[in-house]
Amino acid sequence: MNSRDTGNAIGSWLAGGRRWLRRIRQNPIVKELCQDADAPRYKTSTAVAMFAFAIAPLAMVPAHAEEWPNKPIRLVVPFASGGATDLLARAVAVELGKQWKQTVVVDNRPGAGGAVGAEAVAKSAPDGYTLLLASGSMFTVNPFIYQKLPYSAESFEMISKIASGPMVLTVNTKVPVKTMAEFISYAKAHPGKLTFASAGNGSQVHIANEAFAEAAGIEVVHVPYKGEGPAYSDLMAGTVDMTVGNINAISPLLKGNRLRALAVTGKERSPLLPDVPTTAEAGLPGFTFYGWFALMAPAGTPKELITRMYADLEKATAGPSMQQYLSAQGMTRTLTPKGQLPQEIAQESGRWKQLVAKRKISAN
Repeated sequence: MNSRDTGNAIGSWLAGGRRWLRRIRQNPIVKELCQDADAPRYKTSTAVAMFAFAIAPLAMVPAHAEEWPNKPIRLVVPFASGGATDLLARAVAVELGKQWKQTVVVDNRPGAGGAVGAEAVAKSAPDGYTLLLASGSMFTVNPFIYQKLPYSAESFEMISKIASGPMVLTVNTKVPVKTMAEFISYAKAHPGKLTFASAGNGSQVHIANEAFAEAAGIEVVHVPYKGEGPAYSDLMAGTVDMTVGNINAISPLLKGNRLRALAVTGKERSPLLPDVPTTAEAGLPGFTFYGWFALMAPAGTPKELITRMYADLEKATAGPSMQQYLSAQGMTRTLTPKGQLPQEIAQESGRWKQLVAKRKISAN
């Protein structure tokens, strides 16, 4: 904490203390004691002090909730700019800023499949001013591929999922295929020769590619990046051959002649790419994959703040501008019922734990 933050914190604490004392003086019991002419001054002072001490926990907590937020909020994105997490975070930041009447600043902290950004948030003060826009794999995959993580699910208050969307099997047009079936045949004829780009070890893009390779029975080589932005730049340049990428990050890049979409991993075709078949339609029945994103706060953040954040997130994502944004990105609003996200993470983790073991995936 720098000197300015320290000064702000002290100022906020003193202001809260003055408001608290004013409330105490208005209490009927304290008023009666103070107006009792026969009561010795020291007894009156002692009574006021004891009363204040007794109600301190009750008096200060609601004041904290009422005052938040009184300065900008930092929303950490644990991947580089230009990727699915970053794009969604910037849209969510605008809408939450409207709810909170404060600026929500997006802070990109890429590296280690999201671990760098997650650690930064986990170690931040649990005061509601530092939040995390997480991708699902940070909690459902990373624990199984990293020997040691600087965070865990217990490091966070999991507010809610925000949105989810399918992935898109995409190749550089230099790869001589036009359908998913042709790609699988080509990959089988050239085992270990094709490369796929991901947003980093353990990222949703990484595990989506591994899951697709397992379902298709092919071997492709992983090339990790610090986010989808740099990964797809190299994909467009032909440095890497293919990926299974988040639809909102990769769909804008399909308009040129460098990339070709072969399949969408959803149960149904995406309105965003209506001419692109699902993986089931293209020859892999039963294979689906959805990437999802969630809002989290450091563990220990007051429950009343988490409750308010959930309510404000619900309002922010239900508005017409956010709905239009998600639709244009090929995504769906996916709020989790209060308190249910940890259970969903535990359930999904079982699937990826098996895949990691079977394909011997490791980030170390």
